[in-house]
Amino acid sequence: MKPVARGATVAAQAKLNLFLRVLAREAGGYHQLETLFCRLTLADTVSVEATGGPRTLDVTGRAPRLDQLGPVERNLAWRAAAAYADATGFPSGFSIRVEKRIPVGGGLGGGSADAGAVLRALNALNPAPLDGTRILRLAADLGADVPFLTQDRTPLALGWGRGEQLLLLPPLPARAVWLVIPAVGVDTADAYHWFDQSAAPPEPRALTISGLSDWASVASAAHNDLEAPVAARVRVIGGLLSALRVPEVRELLGPGGTVLMSGSGSTVAVLAGTRPDRHLGPPPPLDGVTIAESETATFVEPVVLTH
Repeated sequence: MKPVARGATVAAQAKLNLFLRVLAREAGGYHQLETLFCRLTLADTVSVEATGGPRTLDVTGRAPRLDQLGPVERNLAWRAAAAYADATGFPSGFSIRVEKRIPVGGGLGGGSADAGAVLRALNALNPAPLDGTRILRLAADLGADVPFLTQDRTPLALGWGRGEQLLLLPPLPARAVWLVIPAVGVDTADAYHWFDQSAAPPEPRALTISGLSDWASVASAAHNDLEAPVAARVRVIGGLLSALRVPEVRELLGPGGTVLMSGSGSTVAVLAGTRPDRHLGPPPPLDGVTIAESETATFVEPVVLTH
C-alpha cells in the first residue's frame, strides 16, 4: 500500500484585478464587488507538512515590505490551516513555510494566495479530502480573494459578492506585465473608507461575458473604482498612474495596453497590448519604486506532494 504523503508544496500565484467595481454596501459595512480576477506567474512558494506536533509558520523571502507582516496568528496562511484543521480534524499539527515574493500590502493577493495554497495542500494531504464546495466555503470566510486563489481549474474568473461567487472563464493568452511597486502599502480597509468618502459615485457600466473572451475587450473594460480615491490620498500612486499613462508608454505597450491599480493598491500594473513578443523591455525610469516583471498565467500551478 502506498504510504500517505505528509508534505506538499504549492506555487501560490499572485492575482490582478483586471477590473473592479464596488457595488452595494451592506448594513455591516462590507462592500459587494464585481471583479475580473487573473492569476500571475509571480508566486510565493508555500510548503506544508501535516504533523502530530505543534502548529508553526515560518515566513522568509525578499518580498517588498516583508517587515510589515503582523503576528503569526493573524497571517492568512496560519488562519487557513487552523480553519481547515478545525473543520476536518486534520491535521493535528502543521508546519508551514512561506517564501515570499509577492509584495505585502500591494493589492496582488499575496496573503490570500498563501491561504489558498495552504487549503489546497492540506486537502491534497488529507486521506478524507473536502469536496470543492466545502473548501471554497472555508476560503470565503478568510477573505474576498481567497476563493479564487483556492480553486484550481482556471487562472481567470469573474467574481461577485464577497468573492464567493465565481464564474470560471477560459484563460487568455499570456501577456507581459510590469508590476510597479511603491515603497508604501495600502490598507484595504482604508481604501474602502476613502471610497465611501468620495463625492462622485462610480459610473454605471454594462458587462457581457462574451466581452471577456479576448484581451482587446478586457482592456476596454479595465477600470478600478478604488483607484481614484486611493490615488487622491496616496500621492505616490497618483504620480505613478500619471507617469505611466503618457503617450510614450502607450506606444511601448501597443494597442490594448493597460495601466491600472490592482485591487486596493498599492501596486500599479502595466499590461502589454498587441505586441509581437511577450516582453515589455526595460521599464521607463521611475524613482522610489520596485519593478517586477511577470506574465498573466495560463494555468493554475498544481499541488506537488513532496514526501
